[in-house]
Amino acid sequence: MIPRYSRAAMAALWTEEAKLARWLEVELAVCRAWAAKGVIPPEDLAAIEAGAGFSVERTLELEKTTNHDVVAFLTDVNERVGPASRWIHYGMTSSDVLDTGLALAIKRSGELLLAEQAALTATLRDLALRHADTLCVGRTHGIHAEPTTFGLKLANHALESRRNEERLSEAIRGASVGKLSGAVGTYAMLDPAIEAGVLAELGIDGEPVATQVVARDRHAQMVCTMAVAASSLDRLATELRHLQRTELREAEEAFTVGQKGSSAMPHKRNPITAERISGIARVVRGHAVAALEDVALWHERDISHSSVERIILPDAFLALDYMLYKSRTLMEGLVVRPDRMRAVLDSSHGLVFSQRVLLGLVERGLTREQAYALVQRNAMKAWDEGRRLGDLLAADDEVTAVISTADIDALLDPTWYTRHVPEVMERVAAL
Repeated sequence: MIPRYSRAAMAALWTEEAKLARWLEVELAVCRAWAAKGVIPPEDLAAIEAGAGFSVERTLELEKTTNHDVVAFLTDVNERVGPASRWIHYGMTSSDVLDTGLALAIKRSGELLLAEQAALTATLRDLALRHADTLCVGRTHGIHAEPTTFGLKLANHALESRRNEERLSEAIRGASVGKLSGAVGTYAMLDPAIEAGVLAELGIDGEPVATQVVARDRHAQMVCTMAVAASSLDRLATELRHLQRTELREAEEAFTVGQKGSSAMPHKRNPITAERISGIARVVRGHAVAALEDVALWHERDISHSSVERIILPDAFLALDYMLYKSRTLMEGLVVRPDRMRAVLDSSHGLVFSQRVLLGLVERGLTREQAYALVQRNAMKAWDEGRRLGDLLAADDEVTAVISTADIDALLDPTWYTRHVPEVMERVAAL
């Protein structure tokens, strides 16, 4: 991910330096396990732990000759350790260190993601509770439907954010899996007890049955889950982009002092953060396709997944981390306009009350078909002539023959539609 959309803490976990440091972490843990079994002499282990180190520049220089990153890394480490280095990588294959190191990266990056997802959930929850009674119009197909509240809109997103916490937690746990079972997963050169002890020290689970690699369905599930989380942020951003349209202005992004919306039009205040979130979500969804393609490898392993993962895994973590942060800050600074929400609700001349009027007529003896025809006739006139539905109904003899004008007015109360919102908000408060 380009620096523009990268945050420092997450980016630090995916540098070349951090990757090689994880490889060394794995190698040293294996050396300690062998020493505990009496295979590596204590003096050699002491020399390894004292001298082991690496240089990104030296490793990359060596890779130009070896054309193999792990071999280049090991050569760099061995140059620093001396004769005792013969024990480093003892009994291991490259994927043992690659996949176990990757599991550490996933676990540590996942912790950052989960913290940010939880922070977004809390922000959405608090904003939903604050606007539990803020009336606005609900829309289906982009058209006015019935009254709702802005808090209820946000509550829906808060619960979705919590589901993404749960999904991400499970997927990250499932992909934070290492293996030290050798070239084809038979433990021919490494005792299973070595693997168990090392992975316990590193704080990750092991692949119960591996090939040369950890199965890539784990990583595919994780990236697909990240794509779902990104799509949820896209849905939130899309809602806010619509609400900021000039015709609505029900809510809008904060516009800071000195900010410019357009190089040509000084009046512009564009939803640029929400648009950026929607755009980056497309990238993460694309990575999910690539991750799925990595599942099918030849026999016990080929290398076709390796080049893909070098791109998509750092990118997906960095992108989602950035999106979550920007979504949270967007919501924290969101400018909410209850007056505009009420004005927009009223702008469709009371058409949002059509279902309640329909049912009111049914309750007073009309068939559904008769009631529908009466309400629709007046609703279309309200649209075409820009008149209030209540006034048109009160002037319709066929309607007033069934229901009084006072009862009609009572049916046009928007708060009737939101009377159960407090019950829903109890579920949100429980977050």
